[in-house]
Amino acid sequence: MTRQHEGRQRRRLTATEVDVERVRQRALLVGTGTGTRDVEEAEESLAELARLADTAGADAVEVVLQRRDTPDPATYIGKGKAEELRELAVALDIDVVIFDDELAPAQQRNLERIFAVDVVDRVALILDIFAQHAGSQEGMVQVELAQLRYRLPRLRGRGGSLSQQGGGIGTRGPGETQLEVDRRRIQRRVTRLEQDLRALGRTRETQRKSRRRHALPTVALVGYTNAGKSTLLNRITEAEVLVEDRLFSTLDPTTRRMRLPGGEVVLVSDTVGFVRRLPHQLVEAFRSTLEEVAEADLLLHVVDAGAADLAGQIQAVHAVLAEIGAGELPEHLVVNKVDTVDDATRAEVLAELPGAIAVSARDGEGIADLLALIGRRLRALSRIVELAVPYDRGDVLAALHREGEVLVEVHDAEAVRVRARIPDATAGRFAEFVVA
Repeated sequence: MTRQHEGRQRRRLTATEVDVERVRQRALLVGTGTGTRDVEEAEESLAELARLADTAGADAVEVVLQRRDTPDPATYIGKGKAEELRELAVALDIDVVIFDDELAPAQQRNLERIFAVDVVDRVALILDIFAQHAGSQEGMVQVELAQLRYRLPRLRGRGGSLSQQGGGIGTRGPGETQLEVDRRRIQRRVTRLEQDLRALGRTRETQRKSRRRHALPTVALVGYTNAGKSTLLNRITEAEVLVEDRLFSTLDPTTRRMRLPGGEVVLVSDTVGFVRRLPHQLVEAFRSTLEEVAEADLLLHVVDAGAADLAGQIQAVHAVLAEIGAGELPEHLVVNKVDTVDDATRAEVLAELPGAIAVSARDGEGIADLLALIGRRLRALSRIVELAVPYDRGDVLAALHREGEVLVEVHDAEAVRVRARIPDATAGRFAEFVVA
């Protein structure tokens, strides 16, 4: 082991620490073309794995793609290939070996014995990124719960190695100290976290009920990670959400009010980005957060115009939406970052996605058209009614202005005659004032 390598091993971080001088880890990435994935798909997945590793704090020094019909039950890649890669890892002074697929606990243990360095899989890598980016209390609870659910079956045979005092990719997170204890105590910790998450979920549900009482239409921004959802939210609502050119820079949902050109007030929510093969542990842990999506009136599916595998990313997002019960919600594709591609690519992408609207959240191109589209889509979910509001019911008149779109307002001797567009969801509140 080189002195430089020893230095990297000495100083590792937890998710709660900050160290601007942290030395980045050197990573060997390993992918396979097992199953139905072809070589091109496997290569694209490995390219994404490199971006994930970069976000987690590692440099992809070398990338290896192996074609196999089925994974080896002991080492995933076969003992001979594992020995070959061990020699490569030694020659390249590798700190961590990252696999693009989920490893079984036994496979991970066997590989670590062969490589003599940390071995993590795609799931652990994504969990590590979430651990680094979780900021709210709910986000940290969600991440810790997901990490413990992932690590619990990996306790057997690893002894004290799960203490993770060394740190590094796959080891960070708010649950480190619990990993030194036995399975029973970890299970108790999981139970407590589930209770905490349910309590936080009740708080979030109370907030949603409050919004439903005001009957404001809700638009949710969904899409692949780093598609530019937060930048778009900032552009249309002036939310000032942190924007980084990193995967999963947004974990905690942000909801802001926005007034459309027609005067309607709507709520716009930014949500966590999705990714291929998003760990089931995370989907389950973040279910209360993702419910913000499931209850939206309209989904704006934001995609990156320059994405290498746009169809695959769209499919990955749809898979998660279906899992959380949002697969049937009204949806409109928004092709973002059109300022980053040439005219030919732009035309090709829009031809592949008929009906999609092209925007640049960064420079404002197409935003006016997008806002007009949101208004049209939401109006299709509303109705126009004639109402007679008594003069002593100023609260009703105020609610009509706040929650709907007042088209005509006439004051006569008996009441205020109003012609308004109101959401279907709130029509019952004004039923007694509707004029037949």
